[in-house]
Amino acid sequence: MVSIPEYYEGKNVLLTGATGFLGKVLLEKLLRSCPKVNSVYVLVRQKAGQTPQERVEEVLSGKLFDRLRDENPDFREKIIAINSELTQPKLALSEEDKEVIIDSTNIIFHCAATVRFNENLRDAVQLNVIATRQLILLAQQMKNLEVFMHVSTAYAYCNRKHIDEVVYPPPVDPKKLIDSLEWMDDGLVNDITPKLIGDRPNTYIYTKALAEYVVQQEGAKLNVAIVRPSIVGASWKEPFPGWIDNFNGPSGLFIAAGKGILRTIRASNNALADLVPVDVVVNMSLAAAWYSGVNRMMKTITRLHKAMVFLEYFTSNSWVWNTENVNMLMNQLNPEDKKTFNIDVRQLHWAEYIENYCLGTKKYVLNEEMSGLPAARKHLNKLRNIRYGFNTILVILIWRIFIARSQMARNIWYFVVSLCYKFLSYFRASSTMRY
Repeated sequence: MVSIPEYYEGKNVLLTGATGFLGKVLLEKLLRSCPKVNSVYVLVRQKAGQTPQERVEEVLSGKLFDRLRDENPDFREKIIAINSELTQPKLALSEEDKEVIIDSTNIIFHCAATVRFNENLRDAVQLNVIATRQLILLAQQMKNLEVFMHVSTAYAYCNRKHIDEVVYPPPVDPKKLIDSLEWMDDGLVNDITPKLIGDRPNTYIYTKALAEYVVQQEGAKLNVAIVRPSIVGASWKEPFPGWIDNFNGPSGLFIAAGKGILRTIRASNNALADLVPVDVVVNMSLAAAWYSGVNRMMKTITRLHKAMVFLEYFTSNSWVWNTENVNMLMNQLNPEDKKTFNIDVRQLHWAEYIENYCLGTKKYVLNEEMSGLPAARKHLNKLRNIRYGFNTILVILIWRIFIARSQMARNIWYFVVSLCYKFLSYFRASSTMRY
């Protein structure tokens, strides 16, 4: 299989949550380790009087990107900030931006989410479930999408002691919950929240489980991958050890304990610290998307191979069919019907038909752009000329070798005949002298 950097070469990536902790690390790692990626579209909303471009520029000017700036100073050219609000209908995308995204996107990394444990249920559903659903609906329209990578959490099913790598049935149908929240007032929502989340600790965990189900159901026709990190902490190695930019999770505990504010904490000595470095999560996400994308192509190749095996019987044998009834039917059609309901395959121009057939598989099955056909034909002609030139040179070399060997054989033959002649002459002379 191709390497991870090779897979991302020339790809267009759509990233949500680029201004968040995980998203910005993923952006840095992608641009630094896969420098031949074509473009990265980042969906960012306006906030605190800043435009999406200004918010992205603020992220890129941070210390996290120091190493990338040294290794690739022009990396900013690949980043395209797009104004979007994930909580708004159709992600609040302009028609122009939507068209670009639909035509160009190859890989989606959905990292955006609210990570506040005390978020009210309405907002948590809006940010973690509805936004995910809207992104899935957008992804279904994309012409060249290869992978939809969804970042979830290992605690989505923390009400279970043993958690498999599957999407479990949700406690409630996400669609019904979304419809219910539309008519409920805030007081009612707050009252029913404890009953809805049940044995899950907070609305974040609850809505992330619902989001996984939405990805599985709504994205059934997409090539979907889900990554479930546990508590995401500071970087392990990349871009440098210990990078962190928030007070969430262990960071707040370490700071509070280091400042002497926190002296004790309620915990169990038998409980494991499920902490994972952010660069490990990012590497996992990039690798999982690579694996899903490559195996999508391998599945296609395997499917085609099976199809060829099934067709072998028909491509290896020939039959002769009687067509008297078909000829009778054609003769019964009047001239106008013969044109409108043409069944005379003798009129078929096979070269043109096969060419259209091939173009149709490219356009309608593989959903590939047709604009590159002239360049592809030019490249094909170049390869054909190279093959013809190589074959010509090969034939000339073989001919020269054959001629050379023939000349050598002729010289050997002359030598043997000459030797025999001399021997016979010597033998004849010796006999004459003897007599």
